[in-house]
Amino acid sequence: MSKLETNTIDNISGSSTLTIGDTNTSTIALKSGATLTNFPDNTPYFYGELASNQTTTRATYVKITGMTNNELDSATAFDGTTFTVPSGKGGKYYLEGVMTASYGSVGQDGEQTIGSLYKNGSLLKQGLFRTNASFSYTRAVTTIASGIFDLSVGDTIELYAWIQDASGENGLASASKTSLMGYKIIE
Repeated sequence: MSKLETNTIDNISGSSTLTIGDTNTSTIALKSGATLTNFPDNTPYFYGELASNQTTTRATYVKITGMTNNELDSATAFDGTTFTVPSGKGGKYYLEGVMTASYGSVGQDGEQTIGSLYKNGSLLKQGLFRTNASFSYTRAVTTIASGIFDLSVGDTIELYAWIQDASGENGLASASKTSLMGYKIIE
């Protein structure tokens, strides 16, 4: 084994490709403590849980706000309600909205729960639970809307809820059980 010591490795003039290793190379390893720079990563990423229960208007799409519990935000692009794709970070993103509706204080008669991801104010993806009005003892329902989506710089992502109980009461979006998250996928 030989050792090469240098500060810069560059491709030859007129070539746009630099190849390291050959078909027999199975691993290229970095020494402990070494870091790679200028390589794509899974940023930005964001996550937030609803900090306190949010009462919603029955059978109406309502934006979920205040997802500041356990918040993570690698690019200062998530304000607890809206994620905005930062400059230079357009591409494919995995997004997930978890909507948990509580019907315990309104008769335990949850009829319909929808958690919806919105992009730029329009529906992107939904998770849905629906039962007939005579169904009883539905205290809490969780729906998940998720997927991989193309996002451009400046696009906004938000979570909306539709909570409908059978007796005409307003349900709750449950604290710590409702969340919004996402991250850029390495392409």
